[in-house]
Amino acid sequence: MTIYNINFGISWASSGVEYAQSYRAKLLRGLNYPLKFVFLDFINAENIQTLTENIGFKDDEVIWLYQYFTDIPIAPTSYTVEKIKSDVHEPIIREETDGKVHRLFLNEQQTFITCYLKEVGTHIVDRAEFVIDGKLVRKDFYSYVRIFSEYYAPHNNTAKLYMRTFYNEDGSVAYSEYIDGETNLYSFKDKKLYSRQAFIAYFMEQLNLTSEDIVILDRASEVGQALLQHKGKSKMGVVVHAEHFSVHATDDAHVLWNNYYEYQFMNSREIDFYITATDLQNQILSAQFQKYHHVSPKVYTIPVGSIHELKRPQHARRPYAMISASRLANEKHIDWLVRAAIIAKKEVPELQFDIYGEGAVKGTLETLIQTHHAQDYIHLKGHVHLEEVYQNYQLFVSASTSEGFGLTLLEAVGSGLGMIGFDVNYGNPTFIRDGINGYLIPVNAKEEASEDIVKRYAERIVQYFNDGPTAPHEASYKVAQPFLTPEIQQKWKKLIEEVAHD
Repeated sequence: MTIYNINFGISWASSGVEYAQSYRAKLLRGLNYPLKFVFLDFINAENIQTLTENIGFKDDEVIWLYQYFTDIPIAPTSYTVEKIKSDVHEPIIREETDGKVHRLFLNEQQTFITCYLKEVGTHIVDRAEFVIDGKLVRKDFYSYVRIFSEYYAPHNNTAKLYMRTFYNEDGSVAYSEYIDGETNLYSFKDKKLYSRQAFIAYFMEQLNLTSEDIVILDRASEVGQALLQHKGKSKMGVVVHAEHFSVHATDDAHVLWNNYYEYQFMNSREIDFYITATDLQNQILSAQFQKYHHVSPKVYTIPVGSIHELKRPQHARRPYAMISASRLANEKHIDWLVRAAIIAKKEVPELQFDIYGEGAVKGTLETLIQTHHAQDYIHLKGHVHLEEVYQNYQLFVSASTSEGFGLTLLEAVGSGLGMIGFDVNYGNPTFIRDGINGYLIPVNAKEEASEDIVKRYAERIVQYFNDGPTAPHEASYKVAQPFLTPEIQQKWKKLIEEVAHD
């Protein structure tokens, strides 16, 4: 038996889905179940191994769709500038290095190779771009050997990608992908595939899934049909990572499913099980299946993650210190937290606020902090592994208005932090006991002005530090107790045994 976990992409600023998979990997390894984590997106910013290792996947657990049809295993990058130089059959007349970019010049007429280094100060190369007479003609991508190449041709004064070639370890061609706008053709020695859907379907067929195997869909929008129709005799389940329906567009006659799950929900008779992260979402989803579709599929509640132990501080927690941790994305409303902290600072002069994470709105937050001269007490800390960090703080704050679970919330209560968040499904009510370990703030983000929301949030921060719950840290430890690893492992074991023998 193998458990296959299907996802799309992965990056340095990974979402809760990737972290949920990472937690799942740790849990299922402890139960000795063979695991594979499948990534379907094309990834060329860097070697996928760098990204998967960073989040905690083992190399032999990872399947990348595009590399699967070669004999090159997932492996760290070790290809060097010297190896590229040895492959070039013309003399290199000059070399330049600028940070992570090392350039090899073959002549003075704009013919050069740009090597993108894995790290500053090394000669390990993730990818190289080949420019002839000022025109980009090829990009090569490496791990310990060349994995694939992209080929370009001039088109309207730009370089247009028209083909990718994927290699075997000995340098022979495994297959090629021809690209024309939104059209993709995949050419194998004995087969032609005329769409990405067909490519994914072919991949599923090549897995040779049996009735002993379990396929878990973490993401499947737009490719759900290809996955479901080619699962063979395997058992297939769907993990619901977010709010699964639109509250405002649902009435007694119709439910509007989340686009990411609509296909999987509409085909519930072909799905063997669903997983929600909280009992509340399980209850809502199960009732909706029965009411709107007259079916009762199996729905399991398994928290997205677990904690190995309750983290207690070795030293006194930093007084008046609060923390948030998430992707820096619009939907996380970190700007509301910054504005609330600026207001609260007036009544809590010792307040310090550290924000952990990376993302698209980082620049906006930096400007906001600087505009309000808040650099002395609000700090953007970047992406950091937080296991040993949470317990240094007094309070965790979240401004997300939609969480399927909230891994950072779990990690925070497991470190005994006080908690403040909005009273929305599903994460915050799972971990916040209003008035006991923190505060749940009523919110209607669609109808309320953000200024009013921020003001209410600031009031709760002030209340927490000046007249808050009497023992919030011990209350949070009590909330975290059922999420210890052995408890969650038993839930997974029960699901797998039931599904496998159904």
